[in-house]
Amino acid sequence: MAKKHNYSAGPCILPDSVFKEASEAVLNFNGIDLSILEISHRSKDFVAVMEEARSLVKELLNLPSNYEVLFLQGGASLAFLTTAYNYLPEGGKGAYIDTGTWSSKAIKEAKHCGSVDVIASSKESNYNHIPTGYTVPSDADYLHFTSNNTIFGTQFQDFPSHENLICDMSSDIFSREFDASKFTMIYAGAQKNMGPAGTVLYIFDKDKLGKTGRDIPSYLDLGVHLAKDSMFNTPPVFSVYVSMLTLRWMKEMGGISAIQARNDAKAELIYKAIDENPLFTGHAQEDSRSKMNVTFRLTDDSLADDFNKLWQDAGINGLKGHRSVGGYRASMYNALPIESVKVLTEVMDEFARVKA
Repeated sequence: MAKKHNYSAGPCILPDSVFKEASEAVLNFNGIDLSILEISHRSKDFVAVMEEARSLVKELLNLPSNYEVLFLQGGASLAFLTTAYNYLPEGGKGAYIDTGTWSSKAIKEAKHCGSVDVIASSKESNYNHIPTGYTVPSDADYLHFTSNNTIFGTQFQDFPSHENLICDMSSDIFSREFDASKFTMIYAGAQKNMGPAGTVLYIFDKDKLGKTGRDIPSYLDLGVHLAKDSMFNTPPVFSVYVSMLTLRWMKEMGGISAIQARNDAKAELIYKAIDENPLFTGHAQEDSRSKMNVTFRLTDDSLADDFNKLWQDAGINGLKGHRSVGGYRASMYNALPIESVKVLTEVMDEFARVKA
């Protein structure tokens, strides 16, 4: 039976080679006759995994020497609060750009720590674009934004600037080239472009850590985790291991520049199909379109049952849109092959021919 064309928004598609190696490690890891699921996280075999994963992140993103990498737990949902604890000084203010569900959640959590200034939002248009023309207050201690919005299908094409720039890159980390040295901190859940659910990646300038004057609970203190080399407590062993395998795959594919070229080609193909097909329309404004999550809908909702049957019969999975937007969402993370995108666009073309 052929494998499905997986457009799930997350947990999502990973490379076949990663699935194969990970499945073998579940039975026998590194030839030690123990499963990756049962070895000690303090064993030399797993310590090597953690260190390789951290090293590959630094290499793929060309991180300067003052940047550190951690693999922790709690996902981006905990990182919303961790960010504020570590970078919002007592009596300080964080500036936030509101572009969807996840940035809204980050704003809510940061308010537990102090003052939050939402300097721009696209909420009134159901988050169909990235706001522009905003001013960052001069007294903001940091500027926080979400680089890609999975639910609404928007993405920052150009990043804002601030001396302390913080970004949730959960859904487009490693998908395109960028200058990581412009950021004070980046965090990203693994379950989009890097691995299975269970770990979150933190990348930060260690020289800017510990400046808030706060008494930070141990688990929320990045300095505590750094001092323990990302193993303050038992780490999510399997998620870190599969993330390491995926990072290896990215390197073997030619690094981030090669990954970006693949993603550009996929996005060009599907947006062309949407724009040229009178039966479909996109949700996101053209200058804000995401290359990771393509949101679109039928121009006539009465045709939904017929279209749904067509793409399901073609072996496509996970195409239904989020309830906040409706319609359809094609999530095209790094591991999705362009062949899967061609299957979807051919279904869309066939649907137009049938209904013409």
